[in-house]
Amino acid sequence: MDALVTAAARALSAGDPLGALQHVALRDDAASLALRGIAMAQLGDFVRAKALMRDAARAFGPAHAVARARCVVAEAEIALASRELNWPVTTLDAAQATLDAHGDRVNAAHARYLTIRRLLLLGRLDEAERTLGSLDTGPLPPASRAIHELIAAGVALRRLQTGVARTALARAARAARHAGIPALMAEIQSAASLLTTPAARLIRQGDERPLLLDEVESLLRSPAFIVDACRYVIRQADTVVPLASRPVLFTLARMLAQAWPADVSRDALVAQAFRAKRADESHRARLRVEIGRLRAALGPLADITATRHGFVLAPRDARDVVVLARPVEDRHAALLAFLSDGEAWSSSALALVLGASQRTVQRALDTLAAQDKVQSFGQGRARRWTTPPMPGFATTLLLPAVLSSD
Repeated sequence: MDALVTAAARALSAGDPLGALQHVALRDDAASLALRGIAMAQLGDFVRAKALMRDAARAFGPAHAVARARCVVAEAEIALASRELNWPVTTLDAAQATLDAHGDRVNAAHARYLTIRRLLLLGRLDEAERTLGSLDTGPLPPASRAIHELIAAGVALRRLQTGVARTALARAARAARHAGIPALMAEIQSAASLLTTPAARLIRQGDERPLLLDEVESLLRSPAFIVDACRYVIRQADTVVPLASRPVLFTLARMLAQAWPADVSRDALVAQAFRAKRADESHRARLRVEIGRLRAALGPLADITATRHGFVLAPRDARDVVVLARPVEDRHAALLAFLSDGEAWSSSALALVLGASQRTVQRALDTLAAQDKVQSFGQGRARRWTTPPMPGFATTLLLPAVLSSD
């Protein structure tokens, strides 16, 4: 490796892509193409970066298996950064195996971290946690250890284990300072800010206030009767009643919980649950049926008692009834939550993480674009969507993932 390539590599490892390009911008040998690709990725030009990495892999040829494997890992990282989550995992696995076989432990570990970060974005927390726990960070450099702890914190945040997340972020910050990479330190600082930013709203007897993540964690461990409008479940202690597939029942439960200990009129319940402007006898009959179904669903947690004007929630053991609501309630809140990470997403990647069809996601994006809530750039398959972060709110509870108590 000549002096210019070595200097460019050192500049990239220090987070200085412009300095790296000064050394190799006009060169077309395999190593320079790879370094130029990494530099363009750090500068945010992912399309050009991907093309350069593919050119580099071809230029290295079959005789340089390790170098080609490193190009594959770099291309996978570019795909992850540009939120192309359908890139071939088997290709990355093969590159990781090649790196392991040739003793390149650092880059092999980096390949595994890319796989884990993809699993985390897809909400597959158990699989991500198992894979992360199998990695030994002892022989890895500080930057790799920082990434390891950052991913561990991400898993903990999604599980609402704020103490575990705070400890992991502290270890990540120490490792990042030792590595001396400003971009990595900034990423860790951004993740840490989620612990000090309102993540939900607590609604109790007509009053509401914002909650931090650790307050949400404490609430879910309390004996209160909780209507969780972030996950569409009813909670009390260790009992969880899922109602995500029964929106009418959940709407009724939320209305009764928000009014507790007062009752809610039949007309108000009909108007909100059935979207009816005026309640007739058929609506009232349907309300009686749905209230009966809600009673059966709640089982031993609570009863619903008829009053002169409507119905009232009657918890059996809990002394407190609260509603845990999203920080910002919007029809497309989950979609906005992913976009608010500041990265550029393709509609196919959004469909993958949301478990929806690409056409459904595209219609939602068009609606949000008309409201100036999102913006796009590029055309065709290169089109990407992004939005500024929602000011003043953490989005952890907007992301679709199963909590540890579920």
